[in-house]
Amino acid sequence: MSAPCEPRATAPASAPPPPVPTAPSAPGTTPAPAARRPALDWRIRFAGLSLIWGFSFLLIKVGTEGYAPFQVTFGRLLAGTAVLVAAMAMRRERLPRSARTWGHLTVAALLLNALPFSLFSYAELTIPSTLAGICNATSPLWGMALSVVALSEDRPTRRRVAGLGVGFLGVLTVLGAWQGFSGLDLPGTGMALLASLCYPVGWIYVRRTLAGTRSSTLALTGSQLCLATLQLAVVTPLFTTAPASFPLLPTLSVIALGALGTGLAVLLQYGLVQEVGPTTAQMVTYFIPVIATAAGVALLGERLSWNTPVGALVVLAGAALTQSRPLRTTAPARAPGPDPSPPDAAPARLSRS
Repeated sequence: MSAPCEPRATAPASAPPPPVPTAPSAPGTTPAPAARRPALDWRIRFAGLSLIWGFSFLLIKVGTEGYAPFQVTFGRLLAGTAVLVAAMAMRRERLPRSARTWGHLTVAALLLNALPFSLFSYAELTIPSTLAGICNATSPLWGMALSVVALSEDRPTRRRVAGLGVGFLGVLTVLGAWQGFSGLDLPGTGMALLASLCYPVGWIYVRRTLAGTRSSTLALTGSQLCLATLQLAVVTPLFTTAPASFPLLPTLSVIALGALGTGLAVLLQYGLVQEVGPTTAQMVTYFIPVIATAAGVALLGERLSWNTPVGALVVLAGAALTQSRPLRTTAPARAPGPDPSPPDAAPARLSRS
């Protein structure tokens, strides 16, 4: 569940690059066949992705009622990996061959999967799923703040800086800062915010180390989830004991969390970015906390004070401002010839749980 950000980094475990426009076919050549249109309209898939990621926080909450947090994370990664491995086998995707790529994927798996998933699971032991979903929406704010320091080419505009300020004002509203954070579980909330910070840190790392990797996004994503599963397979026995029973509802929640929220959601995201581009696809971020809040209140009976939904709206407004871009003026015509600056084919950083 990370938070989306701007379309810049070539990274696994997120959206694939939008298709790069190709030049017209030369005379006498046969044009490539058009890609087959998906059976479901993109709007339906967009709504499905929003629901899947929005309900992920509820599924984490239910899963932790029967299993330790590390077990929930291991189960979701195992189920999600199974879905992506099956997709890779159907499409005959090849795994990366470079040892350097596998090394960077190992770090990416920790920052983008193993660590944030575990932190959200531990956080929801003590905080409502609604608050976890809202904390997840702060990822674009963290990403904006970090990009100023870590990415020298990504200079913020006044509007984006204003969005950063508005967003963190919303965070303080959600947390009830004027009340001295009264009644708030600070460790649990801190872990949820730290989990949301992991995503932009991971994206910056991936942008610096895996840009230009020749393997497909699906192959990189599947490989990354495999590595994250192995990491949890090592860690989980060290901090937990084998479960004495397998309660039905928590078990189904963990399986759904992995197969849908970590497996199918990536495939839906992959297709959306291919079809409608990262700018439209990343709008899913703004529906996740709304759905997470509605699910927590309606199905888990979680209570809301006025500052939680109001602060969430302020957070989303700030996040939207941090992702805004100035309108581009029409470029002047130039003489025919090769373009010295090839189009950016980097994927969008979409938020997900």
